[in-house]
Amino acid sequence: MSKLFFIILFSFGLNCLTSPATFAGKDLEKAIFAGGCFWCMESDFEKIPGIKDVISGYIGGTTKNPSYQNYGRAGHIEAVLIPFDPSVISYAELLEIFWIKIDPTDKNGQFCDRGHEYSTAVFYLSTEQERLAEESKSLLEKSGILKEPVKTPIIMAGEFYPAEDYHQNYYIKSKLKYLYYRFRCGRDQRLKELWDEKINEVKAFKKTSNFQKQDLEELKKILTPLQFEVTQNDATEPPFRNKYWNNKREGIYVDVVSGEPLFSSTDKYKSGTGWPSFTRPIEGASLIQKEDNSWFSVRTELRSKKADSHLGHLFN
Repeated sequence: MSKLFFIILFSFGLNCLTSPATFAGKDLEKAIFAGGCFWCMESDFEKIPGIKDVISGYIGGTTKNPSYQNYGRAGHIEAVLIPFDPSVISYAELLEIFWIKIDPTDKNGQFCDRGHEYSTAVFYLSTEQERLAEESKSLLEKSGILKEPVKTPIIMAGEFYPAEDYHQNYYIKSKLKYLYYRFRCGRDQRLKELWDEKINEVKAFKKTSNFQKQDLEELKKILTPLQFEVTQNDATEPPFRNKYWNNKREGIYVDVVSGEPLFSSTDKYKSGTGWPSFTRPIEGASLIQKEDNSWFSVRTELRSKKADSHLGHLFN
């Protein structure tokens, strides 16, 4: 197995949501997502700061006022309507949460629930939501995080019909039945298999999608002298006296210049070199390999694709 010894400056961080806020006097926006069983979607999204409510319902079919007994026959699917405060959480952030709460590679239902009525979709309510949804889906596809294509469609929203009262907040009203159903359906087991250790990768790829490298004079103002020398002039950090060689926090290591996601803490190992070392880059990371003939030897240098930052060397 190849081992990666990296002698660079990483920018390291973990994403977190903002604190809850009150909704009095706020101008709320709405989002509509379909992710299989609406009980589960309601439970997942109501925990998110900035969301006022989550309403289970039906959308996408050909009949008005569908019921739980007939919604599937008319082409409706289960979905949730989410009023949210955009000053606390953005629509783009809701999309990021949506992807990791579903299996977007399954077009025939979700988990144990099979059939069109349990399929996934993003229903946009404006041209701006459509743009953001298409962009978010494209970034997920290009990241390489998922092994299969994304099957979730982006659809213009039609009439949303709230479900019957007994479906609203079902996870609270019938907690034991809900928990048993969710476990039996394998939802969390599949989500863990699909997304575990990859959540930060999704967010990191989104942040760097529109990166444009600044000129050297601007970089000198932004970076520390050592950061500039390492990334731009191929200098070397001192071993055992750098910020991340012994770092034990979980998260994604990114290029200090561009924010490009590079490595996961789950692939970090003790190399004994005094520099942060990894067994592999994260899936979808764009690394450039170059022959390095310095120091009287032939080595393989690694650089970031977007910022062309010096990252270190690859050793077998």
